[in-house]
Amino acid sequence: AQAVKETLPEVAKAVDAAATALKAGGRIIYMGAGTSGRLGVLDASECPPTFGVPHGLVIGLIAGGPGALLKAVEGAEDNKQLGEDDLKALNLTAQDLAASGRTPYVIGGLEYANQTGCTTVAISCNPGSPIAQVAAIAISPVVGPEALTGSTRLKSGTAQKLVLNMISTGAMVKFGKVYQNLMVDMQATNVKLVDRACRMVMEATGAGREEAEAVLKQTDHDVKPAILMILSGLDAAAARAKLDAHNGFLRAALEN
Repeated sequence: AQAVKETLPEVAKAVDAAATALKAGGRIIYMGAGTSGRLGVLDASECPPTFGVPHGLVIGLIAGGPGALLKAVEGAEDNKQLGEDDLKALNLTAQDLAASGRTPYVIGGLEYANQTGCTTVAISCNPGSPIAQVAAIAISPVVGPEALTGSTRLKSGTAQKLVLNMISTGAMVKFGKVYQNLMVDMQATNVKLVDRACRMVMEATGAGREEAEAVLKQTDHDVKPAILMILSGLDAAAARAKLDAHNGFLRAALEN
């Protein structure tokens, strides 16, 4: 954590770039091999349920494809062309943001992303790594030697997870997916999350459980319009319209 703290100015640049990409209609694309690739896929896969964004807005690519999540694909990370091909398959545009780990697979992807005009971010625990030179923004926490020499799933992996958490969460805050410290665009897809939605509405508005549950039924358990309804007195349709008029930003809808 202390090593990551030293990189916060660069992380902030990556957050701003990611938010800019999303607001321009672009995507966040993580690329990596091995542990780095798995962490990118993990962070990407958690964005839809946490922030209510569509699948495909945050994408995780791992050298060797989805099968490499469970079983190492030998040699895939050494294939520079494969990194470029995986981004081409996504129809990469200049509006996207590509964040990557190391290895030839990643370097190939970063070089192609740069050619496309896409904003690029390098996440590596080696400040002198080739990808730190290739990317526009380099985030390089210096974590020191691993307890098991070369086992980058340990300190390096932990540092990278912290950085990825900050990039996606910070970008989603700036994209209107968060109100105060509440993930108000969360999809209430099971009993536990329906209860969490209710508790969020209660916390944000001061309403009792009965009122929160009644309003959430009117919004099909959509938290943002439910909060706006209670605090503004609008009905469900008017609350949704006001949120749309403010690009989904609950605070702006409440203040205007």
